[in-house]
Amino acid sequence: MLPQSIQLPEITIHEKVSIDPARAAVIVVDMQNDFAHPRGRLFVPDAPKTIANIARLINRARIHGVPVIYTQDWHMKEDPEFRIWGEHAVAGTWGAEIVDELKPLEGDIVIKKLRYDAFYGTQLEHLLSRVLRRDVLIITGTVANICVLHTAGSAALRWFDIVVPIDGISALTQFDLYAALRQVDFLYKGRIVRSVDNIEFTR
Repeated sequence: MLPQSIQLPEITIHEKVSIDPARAAVIVVDMQNDFAHPRGRLFVPDAPKTIANIARLINRARIHGVPVIYTQDWHMKEDPEFRIWGEHAVAGTWGAEIVDELKPLEGDIVIKKLRYDAFYGTQLEHLLSRVLRRDVLIITGTVANICVLHTAGSAALRWFDIVVPIDGISALTQFDLYAALRQVDFLYKGRIVRSVDNIEFTR
C-alpha cells in the first residue's frame, strides 16, 4: 500500500546560471497547439504561462548567437502512441504546429520527433555534437515529466550538460513538475534555475 504522505526530497535550485554562448543551445520542446493552446487536444493548462518566458529566453539566445532548436511531436495516422494518449500532433495539422507566439525564425532548427525523446530516431545528436558543436543544453517546453524529461535524460546519457529553467517548463500537475525537476537534479545532475531571466550568456 502506498503511504498517505511522503516527504519531498530536496532539489538544488540555482538563483543564477552563467553559460558560455559558444557552448550553448536552447531546446524548445513541443510548444505546439495541441499542448500549449486552449483548443489543443492534449492541452496543458500551465503551458501558456511559459510562452512569454520562453520567448524572452530565445530572443536573448539569438542575440548571443546561441542556436534555437524546436522539437515538434509529429505523428502519422494510426500511430501506436495514440493508444496511450489519443490522436494528437498529427503531421501537417494545426495541432502539430508550433504556437504562433514562438514560431521559429529563419536560421532556427526544427526537429520532428516520433516519441517523447527528441534524440530517438532524429538527427539531433549529430547536429549538436558534429555540426553545431554545442554541449550545454537549456531545455524548455512541455510536458515536464514526459517529453522534457525524456529529452533531458537522453541528453544527459550522451554527456551533454543540462540547464532547466523552472518558469520555462510546464506539466499537468505540480507533482509531475516536481518529479521531473527531482530527476533532472538527482539523476541527471542538471542545473535547475528559478527563471529564464537568471540565465546569463557570458564568455
